[in-house]
Amino acid sequence: MKKIESRKKDHIDLVLKKGAQYSKSTGLDHVDFVHNALPEMSLEAVNLSTTFFGKSLKFPVIVTAMTGGYKDAKAINRKLAACAQKCGFGLGLGSQRAMIENPTLTSTYVVRDAAPDVPIISNIGAFQLKRYSIDQLESLVSSVKADGLAIHLNPLQEIVQMEGDTDFSGILDAISKVCASLSVPVIVKETGAGLNQEVAIKLKDAGVKYLDVAGAGGTSWSKVEYMRSTAIPGFEEWGIPTMDSIIQCRGILPLVASGGIRTGIDGAKSIALGADMCGAAYPFIKAIKAGNLDTFAETFQKQMAICAYLTGSKTLSDLKKAKLFIH
Repeated sequence: MKKIESRKKDHIDLVLKKGAQYSKSTGLDHVDFVHNALPEMSLEAVNLSTTFFGKSLKFPVIVTAMTGGYKDAKAINRKLAACAQKCGFGLGLGSQRAMIENPTLTSTYVVRDAAPDVPIISNIGAFQLKRYSIDQLESLVSSVKADGLAIHLNPLQEIVQMEGDTDFSGILDAISKVCASLSVPVIVKETGAGLNQEVAIKLKDAGVKYLDVAGAGGTSWSKVEYMRSTAIPGFEEWGIPTMDSIIQCRGILPLVASGGIRTGIDGAKSIALGADMCGAAYPFIKAIKAGNLDTFAETFQKQMAICAYLTGSKTLSDLKKAKLFIH
């Protein structure tokens, strides 16, 4: 169990100290909004509110899964939860495998009291579905009063991780069984290497209700694992860029765009490309380290609102139809 706790701490430390970012782009730097010089509206008229996992949000933003399962994670998750509640964002918890194997770590994930009104999403790795029962997964969700369960796909990270699981056979069937039996809806997310259209369709057919593309261009978890151990080199830049993953997966299921989303402008672009929500993790954890989490979150909100204003978009539905050019 100590190995899991140590790994969780290593992941946060390496991301913050070493960056571990993809060298290649998300593709969003090749996307621009068509400027509307006559928006015929006020900035105050912009309303990007939406619903996600049955709860209302002020903005179509989720602070995506980051951490949990070691002592310092409790403070991080509580800060993120308070920020999500204040800003009207959703919140994803880090992988909860650690608390299944060591229930004393449950408190590092429990944040509902700090975020009573926004959706909170539990999290487990797809590989672990072959080990844990539906009752264990129900307990996972109920113990943190979550509104849904995220199942994360991370074959790239696992293949270069010294403790990694390298047999992903039977995963789709396991996901299907969870979707059929669990009392809350399921979102399936990648962990930074992206989803393609074929996988998205298979997940929809399996009963998944939401997708998170988590494309390449942000944090490279293969780079993180290379920093921790020696593995077969050459996969530091593997993955589908976020822009391409959004385009492949849009329209199949309600879609979250994450992976290298660093600003509200990136988030707005991803929604205009076809996502329903945007998600980010790295810039929020960086803001915690810098001591300016609230300021960063407020800026993110304002950037999204200004993108809407400068495209004449009053609502999220309007922003989804905003004109873009790709160069």
